[in-house]
Amino acid sequence: MTGPSDRAVTGGIDPALLAILACPAEHHAPLELDRNGSELLCTECDRAFPIRDGIPVLLLDEARHREA
Repeated sequence: MTGPSDRAVTGGIDPALLAILACPAEHHAPLELDRNGSELLCTECDRAFPIRDGIPVLLLDEARHREA
């Protein structure tokens, strides 16, 4: 079971949920939390998905492209 301190480390997202989230693009690569916990970063493409109020927004139109 996860506690409040676990969620603080994962941007307010349940660690169990974070473990199963994947990029919505056709490759469905795993996502990682950025350093400050405000975005989920695709491990394969250059997309960064925002986290708003503890909810990941996994819409391709909402993703920003990270700088290389």
